[in-house]
Order: sequence, then C-alpha cells, then structure tokens
Amino acid sequence: MHSVTAIVVAHDGARWLKETLEAVLRQSRPLDRVAGVDNGSRDGSGRILTEAFGPSSVLSMSRSTGFGEAVHEVVRRLPRASGQEWLWLLHDDCAPDAHALRALLHAADQNPKAAILGPKLRDWLDRRVLLEIGVTVGRSGRRDTGLEPREYDQGQHDGTHGVLDVLSVSTAGMLIRREVWEELAGLDPRLPLFRDDLDLCWRARVAGHRVLNVTDAVAWHAEAASRRRRRIAASDDHPRRIDRRNALFVVMANLPFWALVRSVFRNITGSLVRTVLFVLAKQPANALDEIAALGSVLGHPGRLFKARKERKKGRKQGYPAVARLFTPPGATWRRLADMIQRYLAGEGPVDSAGRHHAAAASSEDEGDELLTDSGLFQRMSSSPGVWLCVLLLAVTVAAEWSLFAGGLLGGGALVPVTGGASDLWRLYVENHHSAGLGSDTWAPPYVAVLAALSTIFFGKTWLAVSVLLLGCVPLAGLSAYVATRRMITYTPARVWLAATYALLPVATGVVASGRVGTALVFVLIPVYAALATRVVAGSRRAAWGFGLLLAIGTAFAPLVYVVVAILGGLAAVSFGGIRRGVGVSLAIGLGTPIVLLFPWLAEIVREPRRILLESGLADPSLADPRLGADALLMLNPGGPGTPPVWVTAGLVAVALGALLLRRHQTVVAIGWGVTLFGVLLAVVVSRLAEWPGVPLAFAATGLLVATALTAHRITEFRAAGGPRRAGALLIVIVAFATPLAAAGLWIVGGAGGPLRGDLRDPVPPLSAAWSPNGERTLLMRPEGGRLAYTLLSGRAPFIGESDLRAPAADTARVGTAVAGLASGRGGGDVQILAAYGVQFVTVPGPVDVALQRSLDSEPALVRVSLSETGGLWRVAGTVTVPKPPSGGDGWHRTWLWAQAALVALVLVLASPGARTAEQQEDYGDAPAPARPSRRRPKNPEEQVPA
Repeated sequence: MHSVTAIVVAHDGARWLKETLEAVLRQSRPLDRVAGVDNGSRDGSGRILTEAFGPSSVLSMSRSTGFGEAVHEVVRRLPRASGQEWLWLLHDDCAPDAHALRALLHAADQNPKAAILGPKLRDWLDRRVLLEIGVTVGRSGRRDTGLEPREYDQGQHDGTHGVLDVLSVSTAGMLIRREVWEELAGLDPRLPLFRDDLDLCWRARVAGHRVLNVTDAVAWHAEAASRRRRRIAASDDHPRRIDRRNALFVVMANLPFWALVRSVFRNITGSLVRTVLFVLAKQPANALDEIAALGSVLGHPGRLFKARKERKKGRKQGYPAVARLFTPPGATWRRLADMIQRYLAGEGPVDSAGRHHAAAASSEDEGDELLTDSGLFQRMSSSPGVWLCVLLLAVTVAAEWSLFAGGLLGGGALVPVTGGASDLWRLYVENHHSAGLGSDTWAPPYVAVLAALSTIFFGKTWLAVSVLLLGCVPLAGLSAYVATRRMITYTPARVWLAATYALLPVATGVVASGRVGTALVFVLIPVYAALATRVVAGSRRAAWGFGLLLAIGTAFAPLVYVVVAILGGLAAVSFGGIRRGVGVSLAIGLGTPIVLLFPWLAEIVREPRRILLESGLADPSLADPRLGADALLMLNPGGPGTPPVWVTAGLVAVALGALLLRRHQTVVAIGWGVTLFGVLLAVVVSRLAEWPGVPLAFAATGLLVATALTAHRITEFRAAGGPRRAGALLIVIVAFATPLAAAGLWIVGGAGGPLRGDLRDPVPPLSAAWSPNGERTLLMRPEGGRLAYTLLSGRAPFIGESDLRAPAADTARVGTAVAGLASGRGGGDVQILAAYGVQFVTVPGPVDVALQRSLDSEPALVRVSLSETGGLWRVAGTVTVPKPPSGGDGWHRTWLWAQAALVALVLVLASPGARTAEQQEDYGDAPAPARPSRRRPKNPEEQVPA
C-alpha cells in the first residue's frame, strides 16, 4: 500500500504555479497528502499555494531558503504515514501529466529496489521537445542528458519496459521513498540549487538503491532558474557559476580517491581551456564564472573533505556501481570539438548545464555511436568547394611534381629552407644576429608569422613553407570559394570565380619564382574582400580581423597596405556619410597594422623603395623589365612561370560582357574601378623594375567579383531559349576557358623555374666540421655576369636573414675584398676577410674556370677540394671571429612583449562573440518550435499541456 505526499516548493513562480497545482491535484491516482512551501515569494505565489492546498498545508520560509532546505523542513514536520511512504518533489514550474504519478508508482511496484524515480521531462513552451530522460555526468562534472539539441519526443528513448536505469533524475517530479530520504539525509543543504539532485541520486546508487527514469510518466518543465527567467535569491552568485561550482563539488565529493586525483587535474586543465574560449568569444563574465567556480571548490579543502567523509559512510557497493553510467570518455572529446565548432561558427561556447548539446548516453555503445558523424562526411563529399579543392590539388601535384625531389626547396626569391620553428623564433627575438657580417637590426615581422606557422606544422619550417608556397593554388581556391559565400549565392559562379582566381598567372608566377610573401597575400586577398564588405557596413569585429590579416600581409609585402589604404580611403569617402560607424571601422582596420608593425614600418618609410619589395631575396632577374601593356591588361605579371598572355582573354571578355547588363551596375562599376586601379598601380610598379604581382592580384579580384555577381543572369538566358540559350552556353565556355587553359598549360610546362626542390646544403660538410668556434664560410655565386656572395656562420641562412642590414662600412669593405678576390688582383683581400672570421671560400658547381684560377692564384688560400658539385678553399692565415656586442637592446625586448600583448588583444577583439542559449532565449531569438501547441497559452511565457 503506497502513501504519497506531494511537496511543491515555490519561489516567485506565479506565472507557472497555477498550472502546476492544477496538474498535481488532478492526478488519476489521488494524492494522500499535499504540502506547499513558499520561499519568500513577492509575486503572490504564497497566496496561490494557500488557495490550492489550504493554510494548514503551506509553510512560509525566508527568501534565501534553498529547495533542499525547504523540503527538509516539510519532512521534519510531516508525521509518518502507514504503508510504503513516498515523497513526490515538485518545482513550481513543473506540471506533471495527469497519469504521471500512477506510472511512477507502477514502475516502483515492478522494480522493488527502486528508491528514486523520475518522469520524462519535456519543455514547457514546446511540449514535444525532450529535456531529460535521466541525467548522467562526466568525470569533469559536465551534465549530459543523452539528447540532441531540441530533440522531439517520438518514443525513441522509452525502452522496452518504460523504465531506464540512470545515474540521476531531476528534483522536478522526483519520487523518493521517505525511508531512503532519511537514510541518506536528503538533499545536501550545501547545494541550495543546481546539482543537488545529482548528488542525492549518486549517494542512493552507491548505497545499493536503484534510480529509474519512468518514460511513461511525463512532466513539463520551464527550467525557470537555469534559464534565468526569475531572480535567484538563494545565492548572490550568477546561475552559471553556481551550477559549475556545485558540479565540481558533487563530482569531487563522491569520486573515490584516485579517481578524484585524476578529476582534479582534468578539471583544472578543462577549466583553463574553457576560460580561454569564453575570453575569445568575448564573454568575460562566463570566463570569470568558470575560474571562480574551480577556485571556490579547490579553495575550501576542509568543506570538500567533510563532504567526502559523510558520503563514505553510506557507500555500500562503491564507485563501480555508478561508473558505467558516466559519460563515455569519447563523448567528452566530442563535446570539446562541438564547443570549438560553436565558437568558430560564432555561436559561443557550450553552456555548463549541457541541456542544448549532443551529449553522451549511459552506455559505451551509445557513446561510441555518438562519435560517428556520417552527416559531416556526406556534406563534405557533396560540397562543390571540396571537389574544387581536390581538383586544384591534383592539378598542383601534377604541375609541381619536379619540385618534390627530396632536397632543399629554394631558388628565386626563396633561400634554401633550413632550420625549424625554434630557429625562426630565436632569430626574431634576439638583439644581435650573427648571420652574415652580424647585425643589430630587428628581424622583419614576417619571420614571426613563419615561426608561428612552423610551430603549427610540428616545428618544420620546410613543411610550412611548402604548404604555403607549393599549395597556394588550392589554398587560394578554397579561400576564394569560402570568402565569397555571402557575396555570391549562385554556386556555379562561386566555383568559377574560385577556380579562375586560383589559376591566375600571378599564382603560377609566385610558385616558379619562390615568392612566399606574395603566395600568402594571394591566399588572403579574397578574405580581405569579404571582410571589407563588412567593414564598410560598420562591423567592429570584422574591422579588427581585417586589421590583423592586413598586418600579416603587409609584413610579407608592404605594397599590400598601400593598395588597401587607397581603396579604404575611397570607401570612406563613398560610404562614410551613408552608413554609421564606417569611419571608425576603417580606422581600426587601417590603424591596426601600423600599431602592430610600427618600428619596422618606420624603417620602410625611410626607404620608400622597400615598399615595392617583398620577403625573400631581391633578385632583379625575377621581374620582366620589358613587360608590355597587353600583359598588364590581361592581368599577367610576367616573369618565370607565367603562361602566355592570351590565357586570361576569356576572363576579360566575360567581364566586359558584364558591363552591358543593366542590373547590378553599381557592383560592376565598383569591381571595374578596383581592377583599373590595380592595373594602373601595376604599370607604375613594373616601370620601376619590380614584379607587379600584388596589384594585379587585387585587380583580378575586383574583376572576378564584379563578373560573378552577375553570373546568375545565365540561368535567365538559358531559360529563354533560342539565341539567348546559345549565347548563355557560349558565355559559359568562354568563362571556363581561362581556368582550364591555365591548368593545362601549367601541367604541361611544369612549375619549374628558379624554384627547385633538389638543392643541397650550401655549407660544405668539411667547412662545417672545421669551424668549431663559429668561423664563417664565404659563398660566392656567379649570376648572370655579376657576382653574388653570402657569409655563412657554419650553417645555411634562415628565412629572414637576407633582410638583416649589416653596418654599411663593414658591408662596403667586405664587398670590395670579395670583388678583389674574384678578380685575382691580389693584395690584402684575404686578410680583410679573415678579420671578419672567414675561414673558407666555397663556390657551388660547376665552378667558373676564371673564378677558379683567381682563387687558386691567391697565395693565402689553399684548395681543399674541387669537383662537379663545387669547390672549397681554406684561408691559410689566422682567422679572427668577431665577438657579438655585450648587453642588449632593452627597447627591443620591451616592444616584443608589447607586440605580443597587442596581438593577443586584437585576436580577442576579432574573435566571434556570441550569446549562450539561455541568453538567446532571454533576448527572444531562441529557436522557434516547428508548430504551435494546440492550446492557446495563458500568457506569452506559458502554455498548458497538449
């Protein structure tokens, strides 16, 4: 014989309480007793309770009373009843179905060991959405419901007998034996709200009782406290902080000792990761809650020790009884990936309650099933962008096959790639550089960018450079396809734009000439275009991201900033008076590179010619001094690796045809304006004997965007039939002729040029072995009638060292000595070089005969070896290795710290910021249900059960 007492606790819940009480009193299995507790409500909840239960059945308590304390007070005053006595705990925002109690008691009869039972919980507003069918928890305290976000109840989780063995059920509708309540001392008063149900059920499980969720019993729950639909008076802390703190406390209080030790380290690490993501998402309050919750638990070890001692007394079966109900470890990794994905998508980090996430179920099989995501594979395999990248990658591999020779990658503007990420970081932060003649100038900022990329690629600089340079074609295609998704909605046009952009003559010329800087800029330009459209709309976050990426591009090619600054000034004039905040956003975007690169940009301004240069070796032979106007008009920068001029004729023809369309005239005009500006700037750069790849890349971007935005008109022509249909087919053929021709010619001709993949280490092994004290090796290279030389300090030069400036007097003196040595004029040239630490002279093979004779005729040089691979001579006299200056540049180190802080700040400001799910509901933009409930709600936040 069962005796049931329903206990309803209310706190400012008048808007739900009436419906809750009606649902409680109309149960098909009548209640034996009812009791109500009003925790200091100010909205009339106490009056509603009194009207429903009577004055003698309602207890009034202070406003700061927690749920567990209120129930304890009722049970303390409640006389015992005959038979099997049950306590039915209900929140004021939880309305049970009319048959809920009958289903719970039936399940208790079928399962005699069941001490705690709970109903299936559905959402209060959308009555079909599942909230809980029992709850499990991860070892980090993260709450799992086993449900997908906004999953509808279709009986898919009901099981064969309508009951589920679970770790915990909610106190919203919890049915518990009174004897078990008293045995376990009920809800822990140290947990006034949130996670008190998990703690009680966990203690019941390890005490040998069963906890069941009865899926035949249904209740609708508004979750008013966790969704912040009412003020919480039981604590002054934020609900998120309370929830996280209590979660950590419950897990650490109930786990066995060694599992506790692992949990402490796991939670410290996890909290730091989540804090960083909250900061990046510009949610400092949530980040503070995360850290404060961890500190609150670990900072009071006495309270935790006392709780563990209390729980140890009631433990009978121990930890293994509940371990199988925990979240499977694999699902934790899935949640972390989901958290990062939500952050990158701008949805904000996951919330600590876990209600809106794909969580783990209570079995290992279900947890493993959660790790599979066939939908992701299907989306990727059916995406035109993915197939485009695959095709571009195949074209790239076919064209660049000769560059995968197994040696060092170098040639043209690229020094042979040696060293690792640590070497580049050291080069960037050190005050004095020993490379060459030695230099006290600061390393160029692109060294830090390459160091960061090399760190990402497992410390391998050669891998980072290979991906960036050799993979710039597929990377540029992916960048163009993704960046234009908001501007161009017609998918075939996006595919054409991305393919054409990726295979422009600029791209093939970049690879052949070894221009790492332009390769990176070429990949970033579509992103610049996409962000620029948001900057002119006044987006501050886009402005910070644009400024950071512009700083990266400027570090490799300063001309990028000149192009963007002029276009930005024109945009400010055009849109500044139309859209609010455009001026500030443009100022942020254009000012960020100046701040981040200030010392280096100041040097560039003092030498304006350097604006036209890019990272790497300055080799005049890489630019075509006789570049004609036809090449520039066809967006061909000339130089090694570029195709014939006519390859881009199809692109220009289609773009000219876009001018004839009456619609989108403004867009087409802007695109053509950018194109003409880029071409004019390319003319100036080419006449200054520099490579015009950067301005032509901007020009091509404007042309492609203007053309692709009008491409959807093709469907109208095709639908019209007749001559228009034929014309549409002709336009498509002409448009795709450019990427197809460019790809075919690139594969046939190969990507060879100055860039090679079979270079050897320029430092001979003998000279490296015989230079124990840092003696230098003079590398002499006859190139096109002139003699180039490099001083090597026992190793090959790193990327970025070619941009270091030695003292002008030392450079002139050594240059004169090298010229004299090569000419065979004799004198004290060798002694001058020996004074600068030169121990060896090497010439790569095949060695020029005249140069060999000059070196052999020098009495102070002794030939060590001579072969087809090169020659090596040793200085016979005493060599003096210059010592680096003592001390350091304090301003340099201060700026490095300031620069790191500024980069971190800009990253935070540029990161996606988002509201959590509860905040979205508060602001009224939570996902709407598929269709409304069948009954009209009594007020905007309330609906009765369907």
